[in-house]
Parts: sequence; C-alpha cells; structure tokens
Amino acid sequence: MSLFDLKAQFQAGALSKPAYIAAMHRLHERLFEYAEFIRATDIARIEITDGAVTLVTRRAGIKMQCDPRDWRAMPLEVLNFGAYELAEWAMMRQLIPPGATMLDVGANLGWYTLHAAQADPNLQVHAFEPIPTTFGYLERNVALNGLHNVRLYNFGFSNQPGPAVFYFYPEGAGNAAAADLSGAASTQKVICELRTLDGFIQETGLTVDFLKCDVEGAELFVFQGGLEMLRSQKPIIFSEMLRKWSAAFGYHPNDIIALLGGIGYRCFSIREGHLLPFTVMDENTVETNFFFLHPTRHQNYIEALVVGLHPELVEGEDA
Repeated sequence: MSLFDLKAQFQAGALSKPAYIAAMHRLHERLFEYAEFIRATDIARIEITDGAVTLVTRRAGIKMQCDPRDWRAMPLEVLNFGAYELAEWAMMRQLIPPGATMLDVGANLGWYTLHAAQADPNLQVHAFEPIPTTFGYLERNVALNGLHNVRLYNFGFSNQPGPAVFYFYPEGAGNAAAADLSGAASTQKVICELRTLDGFIQETGLTVDFLKCDVEGAELFVFQGGLEMLRSQKPIIFSEMLRKWSAAFGYHPNDIIALLGGIGYRCFSIREGHLLPFTVMDENTVETNFFFLHPTRHQNYIEALVVGLHPELVEGEDA
C-alpha cells in the first residue's frame, strides 16, 4: 500500500493512529535502508524535494533526475549495479582534447554530456535527444549542474532528414528508437525530427573533435548521414554496437566497422585502461561499446593507448 493510500485510510477513519504510525514506519524504513545501501555505489546522496528525486554521484558530484517510470535510467543503474560504464568514461577522459568540441548523439538524460562538460569547462558539448520527455530531463539535468558549456537540441540524426516515428517505452526510455525494440504493451509512438550530421555541420560550421553515438541500433544511419564530416574532420568516435539492436534495423555491427574502415578508421575495444584492436564482431563478442580512431589524426593516442600495437595502425594511409 502506498503512502497516499495509508494516509487516506487514516483520514477516513479506517486506520487508528497507532496502526497508521506503524504502517507508515514500515515504509519510512526504506529511507534508512537507502542510507546504508548507497555506501557501496557511486551514488553519494539522494535528495528528496517537492516533486523531485535527485541522485548525486560520488566520484564527480553530478546531479541527475529521471522519469519515475523508467526502470533503466542511468542513476538507477548506478544504484542497482554500483557504477555505470566507468571504463568507457575513463577512456573518454584520455581521448577528449582540452577545449574540444564534442557531439553527444543520443544524449538521453545526459550522463556523458554532464560528465564531459563538468570535467572541462572549456569543452563545448552539443547534445542531441529527439524524445521530448527525455529531452525535458536532459534540460533539467544540465541546469541542475549549472553547466554553461552545453547546447541542447531536441532532434536526432539519420541518413535522411525529416520526421520519423519513434517507439518510446516508458519503463526503458533509453531504448527509444525508430524501431520497436521492446514490443511492450506500454510502448508509445512519438513523431521526432531527424537531420543528417553533414547537414548540421554545414549549417553550423562546427569542427568536431569527439563524437559519441548511442542511438539504440541506428548508429549505422547516423554515420552514413555524416560521412563527409567524418572523412574530412576525422573526430574520435565512441559508439555503441549491439547485434540485437542493429538486427532490428536490418544490418550487422560489422557494417559499421566496414563503413568507417573505408575512410581509414580503426576500431578498438577497451581492456584494463587500454585500447585493443577489434576487427570483427561475432556471436562470442561481449563488448558493446567501441572507439574508432583514425591513424592520420590520432597517432599519439594510438601509440600511447593501444595494446599489441602494429605498425600499420600508426602508418595507415589517409582515406
């Protein structure tokens, strides 16, 4: 029974005062349980204010709010599992140059946008999130952290511009995509705006140093729509690649490796703080997040971070 139901029963005379106090205390005990539970996680504080719950990370002091319907929101993932993608963020910190320009495509609630923008006040972060509800929380989280080096955009990217139907699953808002990935009864259809990366770069004149892309299986289409920018500017790329998500869009993650390899990029996974050359995804692959570096622009990073370095990774021809 909820707090509201118990209070309503007491006010209606259905519960005596002692019974009401005892029943409420059984619910309030969770507050004290959380105080112990968070000790083993990267959540340092849980702040309850009028109409909002804010979770504050221990390592970076990042403040985040999320949709109470969302089971898999990043701050709740930290509560559930202790931390969120620590190895990926540690590698990003080494690869994002000071004062760089970063694009966060599929920003969701802003986990990487918030961490990157806070870590370097001179970094310029452009964050893109097409789902209106999620975008509202992204705006809120950027404001909560007082970040002034972030620009937010309520649209996404693909290989063709225009409106598109997205499937929004409230219990897993991070899985919203232009394909119905969950098949859940609660899934809603939302019309979102899509553009191409090449068109956006032509409009804004931005020079991109780092591109993070996590769009629940549609990553190939984002890269196809930004191929000219990738070829000319050669930003470092951090991308999710999942077989089960890409299959919903009719391709395999190896198609991304081939597309980017065709313009000179090399793919890497992460191992113990280093980059490991990665060439082909198969059914035994467990990694889901990958970095793409271009030897002609990122030679220093490759020499410093790649395990099992081969000369061709440094001396690759400009594509």
